[in-house]
Amino acid sequence: MSNYKSLKNQRFSLGNYSIVPIRKEDRYDIMKWRNEQMYHLRQSELLTKKKQDNYFYTVVADLFEQTQPSQILFSYLEGEKCMGYGGLVHINWIDRNAEISFIMNSSLEKEFFEFHWINFLKLLEKVAFNEINLHKIYTYAFDLRPRLYNAIEQAGFGFELELKEQCFFQEKYIDVKIHSKFNKKNEIRHVKFTDLYLTYSWANDQKVREFSFNKDKITLKEHASWFFSKLENTNSEYYLLEVQGVAAGSIRFDLEEESIAKINYLLDPKFTGKGLGTYLLENGIQFLMENRPLVQMVYGYVLKENIPSIKIFQKLSFNEISNDTSELKFEKFI
Repeated sequence: MSNYKSLKNQRFSLGNYSIVPIRKEDRYDIMKWRNEQMYHLRQSELLTKKKQDNYFYTVVADLFEQTQPSQILFSYLEGEKCMGYGGLVHINWIDRNAEISFIMNSSLEKEFFEFHWINFLKLLEKVAFNEINLHKIYTYAFDLRPRLYNAIEQAGFGFELELKEQCFFQEKYIDVKIHSKFNKKNEIRHVKFTDLYLTYSWANDQKVREFSFNKDKITLKEHASWFFSKLENTNSEYYLLEVQGVAAGSIRFDLEEESIAKINYLLDPKFTGKGLGTYLLENGIQFLMENRPLVQMVYGYVLKENIPSIKIFQKLSFNEISNDTSELKFEKFI
């Protein structure tokens, strides 16, 4: 196996899966998969063994010797068996960003498409963010595979841009969608006017409404009126959580007195199950204390069937002070 001079580590693993510098022995499998999946690739003609050999012995071989190559390609393995290939392409070492490329064994797509895409993205993040310290990675995809966007968003990538009729493909123009992820830690910031549509989508999400006290559908007009009133209300502190630059949830504190604030928070369903609810509540309170140092007590109501939220309040040492038939009240002095 060849090694990249641009990388300190050569193998990146997640359980039984790993990515390693692209292996010459995998070149004909890769050729086969690319030819089978030309419909979504920027590839205009079928590859042949001669063309593939030439590509590997010239273009790929040269990548291993460069300290700042234009692309870093990997074989994606289960154990030692190649299941796909891809990597970082169009690497911009000055602005520190790169496009993501990945295809898997065509036979895996029907049943395991999302699994392998998410798995590969997690592995590639180790290279992009931890190994070569890129600022941003992104996908540039023809609008042909809806399942791809589901997988990308589940991996924490945010939709950035849609380029209308960007590419001429099979005698027609098709759109391109770009999703991106930033090399940032979790960050809590003030909600902005531009977050209107994002918060509206959360407010009407079926999974969010399941544990809301008001389960009625909300119109955009109703939400806009409520949203802007909260931003203008001096007795409301409204924050948004971003995970690596992608909006993941919000928390709001409505001040009833200078020293008391009521909590309302939610997570984007794509980010549940990752410990972010605890992070949002704990660090949201910390951010509140920085902005409103006179607040001494916070409290919130939770439906009894909302077990994950109940566990979060309990974990953060909130006191349960009511025993209503349908909801619980938690409070904490800060």
